[in-house]
Amino acid sequence: MNLWWYLTRATGLVAFFAMGLSMVLGVVLSTRLFPDRRRPAWLLDVHRWISGIALVGVAVHLGALVADSYVQFGVLDLTVPFASAWKPGAVALGVVSLWILVLVGVTSALRRHLPRRMWLWVHRSSYLAFWLSALHAATAGSDVGNPVYRVSSVLLITLVLGLTVYRVAVTEHPKRTRRRTAIPA
Repeated sequence: MNLWWYLTRATGLVAFFAMGLSMVLGVVLSTRLFPDRRRPAWLLDVHRWISGIALVGVAVHLGALVADSYVQFGVLDLTVPFASAWKPGAVALGVVSLWILVLVGVTSALRRHLPRRMWLWVHRSSYLAFWLSALHAATAGSDVGNPVYRVSSVLLITLVLGLTVYRVAVTEHPKRTRRRTAIPA
């Protein structure tokens, strides 16, 4: 039994499912999914806490991969897209997702000091991070054949997809007005 391998698998799964749950909570917070109720402050705290679990899960996942001697991952393999010799495309999906998550986490911590539009666009990139991590798990993960993983990941992906469609559908886009220029007389 290789402890590092089991830790790698477990933390990858925890990070993926925490990211998905965070996405669900984010959509609930950003829309009027439950119009009869106000969004309680504790829900934002839970969203942040689950997001933190996802980040810690990713960090431990990477640390366990470096510590495991089976594949021989180095820091560059896990931080530079396509640097890994082992399944370079699948690992690159995880690396890009990692950097998006780091960017979302840093800008969330600095939210009060950033323009709202900038924070919002960076935060919305978490949708891309989720989809990349889902592809990463499907192409690099060793638990893809496990029926429990298949059912639970399909349910999570379906939920996030449905809520993403809902989020896009209910987002109000400001009407763009055309600048009128005065015609010189």
